[in-house]
Amino acid sequence: MTKADCPRVLLAGDRSSSGKTTIVAGLLSALRGRGLEVQPFKVAMDYIDPSYHTWITGRACRNLDGYLMPPAAVKEIYAHAAQGADVAVIEGVRGLYEGYDGDLGSTAQIAKMLSAPVIFVVDARSITRSCAALVKGYMDFDPEVQFKGVILNKVGSERHAQKAIAEIERYAGVEVVGVIRRNDEMHLAMRHLGLVPVLEGKTRHEGFEERVQRIREIVEESLDLERILEIAREAEPLPDVAADLYRESDFGKGVRIGVAMDEAFNFYYRDNLEMMELAGAKVVPFSPVHDQALPDVDGIYIGGGYPELYASELSENRGMILSLERAHERDLPIYAECGGLMYLAREIEWDGERREMVGLVPGVVRRGDVRVVSYVHGSIQRDCVLGPAGSAIMGHEFHHSELLMDEKEKVNYAIGLARGTGIKGGQDGVCEGKMVASYSHIHSASYRGFPAEFIKACRRHKSR
Repeated sequence: MTKADCPRVLLAGDRSSSGKTTIVAGLLSALRGRGLEVQPFKVAMDYIDPSYHTWITGRACRNLDGYLMPPAAVKEIYAHAAQGADVAVIEGVRGLYEGYDGDLGSTAQIAKMLSAPVIFVVDARSITRSCAALVKGYMDFDPEVQFKGVILNKVGSERHAQKAIAEIERYAGVEVVGVIRRNDEMHLAMRHLGLVPVLEGKTRHEGFEERVQRIREIVEESLDLERILEIAREAEPLPDVAADLYRESDFGKGVRIGVAMDEAFNFYYRDNLEMMELAGAKVVPFSPVHDQALPDVDGIYIGGGYPELYASELSENRGMILSLERAHERDLPIYAECGGLMYLAREIEWDGERREMVGLVPGVVRRGDVRVVSYVHGSIQRDCVLGPAGSAIMGHEFHHSELLMDEKEKVNYAIGLARGTGIKGGQDGVCEGKMVASYSHIHSASYRGFPAEFIKACRRHKSR
């Protein structure tokens, strides 16, 4: 049994642009500055916000998604990650009540599952008394959500703040635990899929770390950190959780899995990699940008990222490309998600430049007309490294590219989607030999076949 009773608080927003991500980054840093062990969580299946959380706290951020994960998995992930922490901070997604279908997949659903006290971030730009109406409306919408505090963001003046605070406390009866003035320094670098990931920010954006430090200073000056910690400690106890996802075994003992990990590829859920390790497999990082060849491995996992931004470096690294081609010829199991799919294509065409890639996927990647953000669910259509045909699969897709396939070539797809776009018409996962390359991302709690089925394929290859 895993103890789940860790002080916790959830920061939710009234909308996507409320500023909660930047505030959470500053709060995590401020709490770490007090010498606390802080465990971060992110509601929904995001990679970029968690990269900040992990970097700031030194503890791997975990994702919690009430649509893709059954309640037992959400509670187990929380309990497992929070072990040894002094406080857990959960960042919500979008507006508090936005979900896939009603409550399902919403920040509010996670708040209720974990009995987490909620601190509500309000974009107070140009409103004062209306702040009270907004807060009261959100509180009354679902009385099961435990509203314990409000943070007013983007406030214009001291008079603005005092008027809003008075009206919120008068009409909503909830305390204001922080006021953040409008400040251009309370912003992090953005691009077409959201925030710039930490690894890229540290290497390509001058003053990146100084900006994050300044955000911490503003948050420390603006929030009542002691009261926020008190709220976290007032969270009601949670029952202990029996291990299900996090079970150790020797199923993958001796198997070495190469995982692409560098500036171009760093979108991974820590749980996926941890499940490999718990099964006894060895995770072996390698860099498609910097390394000239693959390490000695029994399988390859290439996650998401921004290969389009590093297309020149990837294309010029012919040693790695040749190594991947030879691995595929030897039927080494290869699983690639999104950015990995882009890298395995023949070319990436982006912002007027075309760069040759690995060429295992018969298509050209280019910037799409729309940004695709969606849950996906469907089934595996043919036996492959992800599992046997007929297996139900759930995940998500998040990309601004599209793959234009060569219509002259016959392409086999591993995944048929009942919901989602995939590569083309609900078909996803180009399947060629022991390779599957898809736009869909999967999590070990949303598809229990991963990484077990992939390890099984790697083990079979090793024993040949």
